Amino acid sequence: MSTFNGLVAEFPDIRIDFFRKHANAPPPLACFLSHVHSDHLAGLDSLRSPFVYCSAATREILLRLERYPCRINYAQGILEARQQTYRHLGKVLRLKKPLPLETPTIVELQPGHHMQVTLFDANHCPGAVMFLIEGDGKSVLYTGDIRSEPWFVTTLARNPILIEYTCGLKTLDKIYLDTSFISNVPFQTKADGIAELLRKVSRYPNDTVFHIQAWTYGYEEVWIALSKALKSPIHVDDYKMRIYNSLRSRPSEKQSAAEFHIAAGAAALTGHMCGNTPHPGCLTSNQNVRLHSCEKGEMCVEAKRPDVVRIQPIVARLPGGEKLVEAGVGGGGEDLEREAELAFPFQEDLLVLLELISSSDAISEAEQGAIRSILGSMVASGRSLSLNLDASTFREGQSTDLQTALRTLSHRSPSSAQQHTTSNNSTADGLPRVIQFPYSRHSSYPELCHLVKTFKPKDIWPCTVDPEQWVAEDISIKSLFGDCCSGQVFEHDLTMAALAAGPAPVESQAAESERMGLLSRREYSPERDTTSVEVASSPLARPLPRDTSMQQRMVSLLPDSVPLGWQQQASDESQLRDESPCRDTSDSRIDETVTAAQDSIVLARKRRHSELGDAGENQAEACADDSQRTEDSSASAISTRDSLSRREAYCRMLDNATDDGWRPITLLSTDGNHSVADEEL
Repeated sequence: MSTFNGLVAEFPDIRIDFFRKHANAPPPLACFLSHVHSDHLAGLDSLRSPFVYCSAATREILLRLERYPCRINYAQGILEARQQTYRHLGKVLRLKKPLPLETPTIVELQPGHHMQVTLFDANHCPGAVMFLIEGDGKSVLYTGDIRSEPWFVTTLARNPILIEYTCGLKTLDKIYLDTSFISNVPFQTKADGIAELLRKVSRYPNDTVFHIQAWTYGYEEVWIALSKALKSPIHVDDYKMRIYNSLRSRPSEKQSAAEFHIAAGAAALTGHMCGNTPHPGCLTSNQNVRLHSCEKGEMCVEAKRPDVVRIQPIVARLPGGEKLVEAGVGGGGEDLEREAELAFPFQEDLLVLLELISSSDAISEAEQGAIRSILGSMVASGRSLSLNLDASTFREGQSTDLQTALRTLSHRSPSSAQQHTTSNNSTADGLPRVIQFPYSRHSSYPELCHLVKTFKPKDIWPCTVDPEQWVAEDISIKSLFGDCCSGQVFEHDLTMAALAAGPAPVESQAAESERMGLLSRREYSPERDTTSVEVASSPLARPLPRDTSMQQRMVSLLPDSVPLGWQQQASDESQLRDESPCRDTSDSRIDETVTAAQDSIVLARKRRHSELGDAGENQAEACADDSQRTEDSSASAISTRDSLSRREAYCRMLDNATDDGWRPITLLSTDGNHSVADEEL
């Protein structure tokens, strides 16, 4: 799964594949999307500007995607989902001027400020591209998700636009690289994997029905090869059919207009016209066929038969015979399915989940640890958390019980995935009921080395990083790719060294964390931000018991979006247990929510917001003062405690007004001059 934070140091005015706000960086003048897998869409649903540049195929698929972000209903103990689409981005995603592949395009960021962008196929999924960005004497290559097989690297090396970089006339300043796999293990090529699959299916009787478990984009070549070999179309559900039909188009509505396809292989999937004769593709809505790849939640009757043989892709077969399973590695694990996800930010939901996981008897300790690790990784990356629940799991009211969500979370652990893939039985002919074949959509480490050595860039920035693993195992860019680069100083290594060295001053630590995209205490201003999604920590919320060590581990991995208030709560257990409304709840986020104009207004006996920001050191005096105000009314004398509570509600109101999410505003009791939480009846 990608952990890239969208920032390109050489071109600070753009963002790639991550669209949430960064407090220490200026707003972007242009955004770029490499492909439609969910780990590259963070923040895109709330993006209003500027333009997002992508391939034509990515645009068409994105505008038809359906996702189901969820929130926890604490009172009813259920998980509520809503349908989310990206149709509102139709004007943001460039349609009339889509960026063609392998064609340098000048993009104007602002008057007098230009850069050149070239798109290249990434050998990952339909519409997936790499970006070559050049300008101001700098050049970088952002790979996105990539499978750099030997033939693919050879094709890049001979591309006329890239030859000056591969022959040494020019040098890339940096490659932003897909580092999903960094273990020195070779992968079978896609062609070898498909050949193995075809040999296996050819052993089965001619009336055998197969179900291809391809839950995400990137297995289209497998469909085409199987359909041709078995001489059978592939049944897919209506949702998939709509997605892939969007890859064929006509320049006008006239039937006589020639159609064109905007992605490689689209004609083989959805069909084409040859003169006046239609030629169907390999995908069909007809259920009476031998091959099926329909959605889990809407699986047809034929695919549910007990004698159906399942086809499962794996990443690779290791030299010792072990199987490297997908298990969500590399992101986009089930993007072709309409599944539920816990929308980011979900700090409040996370605390509830941690407590429920700890108290669940149905989940073993090993699975609990795996789930906690998954949650920590998701929080660190700033991405939403897939719950492995398809849309059919939810009732008519778009809700399901929390225990169902917990059970599905436990299945995300690598141990569960390994058990699932190794379980097998046989057909009546003694053939396996489950066929597995190697087919990775991401590069192996040897393939990455081949790619980097071809370009010999000055530096490498990894787009998928587990900071704990890298520090514990002393992994660095120099140790991985130092011999393949022309430079000797690696920015990511310097950043990791600073993090590994221990606590740093707040200012320098925030700067380093912003570069890493792992942690920053983000300031918040609703007037200038329409893309960030933040959660305020309420001083009135009842704290939940949780594993202190786990929380501190997750604090070290929190993304930019997590406000300071929640980090303080997670790092100070004694403060969490303190229910007193007099304790300090001010944070950098609250200080930014009131404009300077409001600060300059002085009302009778009403404190300035700047004074409230310094309330922490005078909190005890404030509480004592409040207890002696027997002659002053609440309207004319507002205490520090009351002002903080009201300002908390004000901040949440602004949040609810500026984004698509909703955060509850706690009711305050009139008996306590609107300063204490109202009790539930």
